[in-house]
Amino acid sequence: MALPLQPSKVSKDASRPATAVGYQPKTGAAKEEVHPPQVDGFKISGTLKGDLKDLANSLRSISFLGVAGEKDAVNVVYVESRDINKNPYLFSILKIKADEIEVIYSIPPEIAPKKRRMDVLRYLLNLISLIEGTYSIDNKTLYQLIETAVNELSNSVTMDYSKLYTAYDSLKKEVDDYKKKVQRLSEQNQAITTKNYDLKAQNDDLRLRVETLEGLSDDVLRTKLTEWIIEHNGSVTISDFTRMYKVSDARVEEILNKLVSEGYLAVVQ
Repeated sequence: MALPLQPSKVSKDASRPATAVGYQPKTGAAKEEVHPPQVDGFKISGTLKGDLKDLANSLRSISFLGVAGEKDAVNVVYVESRDINKNPYLFSILKIKADEIEVIYSIPPEIAPKKRRMDVLRYLLNLISLIEGTYSIDNKTLYQLIETAVNELSNSVTMDYSKLYTAYDSLKKEVDDYKKKVQRLSEQNQAITTKNYDLKAQNDDLRLRVETLEGLSDDVLRTKLTEWIIEHNGSVTISDFTRMYKVSDARVEEILNKLVSEGYLAVVQ
């Protein structure tokens, strides 16, 4: 049983599928440099159960894969993104032979190499699950690759990151608690607003009732007006009377006219 090869950098020659290049912006603008991705790879032993042509045909049914057959291998290309010149930038190539699978993949500057290897391994596992009927791999080799990748990724998470994520979780819980409090306070505020409207309506009703009860009836107004005239030596200043009893001038004049027409008062020239 073949042991896995140690990951090694593939030389930048014709075997490299693609590279990102820089480009010249418009005149007067600073030249923007696009750094080409690195290329890495590994091999894993396997066993072909059928024919390479059948394997290639089954892989061609997957729309996002490019499949090219050779005499003793099937090349599977997965291009995730391209550069400004439409060349493959983020990609992986699987060279499937009868006894092994060689994996070559790009590592752009913006993606950590350890994370990129985990992504490629996940993609490889998905692809293997699709061809398990015609091809099997050495599980021991696969387990070693996954274990190495996981350990490297775990070791890259420093104590600072751990503290950061712990603080994030704590802050996230506080934010959730504050959201619940805001929701509760909003509901209470809505209830108070509704109650305030109800109390205002009740207050308006009560005020109208008080004004009605405190208003003078015609009989009372006649009596008050007669008493006022007697107390003021037979004269009345309507503005003083209305200010005193808070009634309108028109109503006082109306009562005075009734008192005169009914003979209770006489107009002295």
